[in-house]
Amino acid sequence: MGRVCAACQRDLPLTSYTANQRSKGPGESRCVGCVHGHRSDAPFAQQSNGGRYNNATRATISDSELGDPFASGAFRWVGQGVYTTGPRSGQACVMKWFKTGAVFEKEYFTLDIKAVDRALELVNRFNELNIVNKTIKINVPTVWTFEEGSSWAGQKILVEPFIQNYQKFNSNTGWNDDSGAWPQVMQALSHFSYHASGGSEVLCDLQGGIYRHELILSDPVILSRAGDYGVTDLGSRGISSFFSQHTCNDFCHPNWTKPANPLRHFRPVPGTTMIRRTVPTAMSRAANTRGFEYF
Repeated sequence: MGRVCAACQRDLPLTSYTANQRSKGPGESRCVGCVHGHRSDAPFAQQSNGGRYNNATRATISDSELGDPFASGAFRWVGQGVYTTGPRSGQACVMKWFKTGAVFEKEYFTLDIKAVDRALELVNRFNELNIVNKTIKINVPTVWTFEEGSSWAGQKILVEPFIQNYQKFNSNTGWNDDSGAWPQVMQALSHFSYHASGGSEVLCDLQGGIYRHELILSDPVILSRAGDYGVTDLGSRGISSFFSQHTCNDFCHPNWTKPANPLRHFRPVPGTTMIRRTVPTAMSRAANTRGFEYF
């Protein structure tokens, strides 16, 4: 459920308002951007589209790729295929599917899409600020299914356009690449997401490719105080850990809010850290124990 900002007239999620502004009620609340003067009071006619889509309904992947995917994490494979229908026909795509028995599969597919949707909102708002003269986009994955005849028949997969010159800019535990302008822009984007969400979320684990006129991201993570975004959402402790490693740079606005006295709760590593929020009942493990995995 959202609310229309009294200043810019945009229909925004409640996370775009501070607690003080939310308490004023509909018709009086102003979003974080308007309160801190990062946008004009004039209504914004139409948000830019920061999504990069499949624009296809079918793709193929070779048997050799299935047997030897080009990347493998703790729980899933990543392979390269080719679109065979639609405007992207003939272009490369990426397929991501879970290894047999992966405990995160059902939750991950659902919440991965949810995180991308929220990331798109935040990236669109960041693009509006014109901090850099390039556009930031996000690959929008779609859940497809391997067809009959494949050794993976019936297995669900995430499919999205291929990204060239792939690199990682930061992680969900606070690790970040501090070399060059684009890594600094990505750190600023993460900082901005905290500010724009009223201190309730951080967009991070930013990775992708730099193109001539744009930067394209894939697999973003949302850290949220409510822990709404699945196994990669490290919650309030993740937000604190992220900012314990963050140093503002020239692309960060001095008025953007950030946590006071952030503490490091997770070891900052380049990989994506996953957290199990529940564990199987076992006499050998204490109640409320949490397990961690690096992906």
